[in-house]
Amino acid sequence: MAKMKAAVVNPKVNGFVEVVEKDIRPLAYNEALVEVEYCGVCHTDLHVASGDYGVKEGVVLGHEGIGIVKQLGEGATALKVGDRVSIAWMYKACGACEYCNTGRETLCRSVLNSGYTADGGMATHCIVNADYAVKVPAGLDPAQASSITCAGVTCYKAIKVSGVRPGQWIAIYGAGGLGNLGVQYAKKVFGAHVVAIDINDEKLAFAQETGADLVINAAKEDAAKIMQEKCGGVHAAVVTAVSKAAFNSAVDAVRAGGRVVAVGLPPESMDLSIPRIVLDGIEVVGSLVGTRKDLEEAFQFGAEGLVVPKVQLRTLDEAPAIFDEMRAGKITGRMVIDMHKGASGCCGACGGAGH
Repeated sequence: MAKMKAAVVNPKVNGFVEVVEKDIRPLAYNEALVEVEYCGVCHTDLHVASGDYGVKEGVVLGHEGIGIVKQLGEGATALKVGDRVSIAWMYKACGACEYCNTGRETLCRSVLNSGYTADGGMATHCIVNADYAVKVPAGLDPAQASSITCAGVTCYKAIKVSGVRPGQWIAIYGAGGLGNLGVQYAKKVFGAHVVAIDINDEKLAFAQETGADLVINAAKEDAAKIMQEKCGGVHAAVVTAVSKAAFNSAVDAVRAGGRVVAVGLPPESMDLSIPRIVLDGIEVVGSLVGTRKDLEEAFQFGAEGLVVPKVQLRTLDEAPAIFDEMRAGKITGRMVIDMHKGASGCCGACGGAGH
């Protein structure tokens, strides 16, 4: 049986990962085998590795994968060999429920998620459902596409949900891998004025470079107070930070009628002033990644050069170290694993003829 090298949740499910060799299982109906080129590392991967969403011992991590289709299973008509496709968080939905039929497929109650309830893309090879692997447009760098596959589309969809209009103000809480892409989409695609909030000056400096009109270090200043003074409160806020304090600040930062979009997943509960919510007509809503259509759109803006993810290429063998750095909050932009570096070559799917 063909083999692959993969980063998996370790047996203790304590936030650490290990790189192992695994068998590549046979393809089922409507599946495709993808030779992975790049896979970004997301904070959600750390949550899964830590058991925050249940024990997933041995699962192959990764939902920011990009690769080339090498083999098609029976019935896989949506793809062809040679296509460059994504390995995104949404591995597969049922396609028939209320949510799938109304453009909200990420909320499907039967959904499978890559790197969580299905093996993901942090490996030399990955099996995808052919109907849910979104094609990468020509002109988009595959390493940068890996970041758009999760971080990019998550922020793009959240800004859509925020309802912000050109010329209005939006606050992006968290200026890391997610937030920085949020700044770029908000500024360059939606035409909004952008405030970036973080507690790391280096991340804020990069946010300013990529389009933020105002940056605030929330560890040194009262972010909500500054936004109320500068622009009368923002029209919308997207919270990517994994911090209860950021969510609380966002509610205080929006003007009357504003909307707070929750994206980050801190373990605590946020505080909500019911009188503030009711009397000022403030909305607090959640936004979960994006649909296949959202990803197609997010990819296209990347291909057109409007959004440029900051990526740093690493090897698969460095996956454990990357998770250590993420846990310590040392990452700016996106760590992307280059499967061409330090990985074994042929999986055997081509009969040994090479790729």
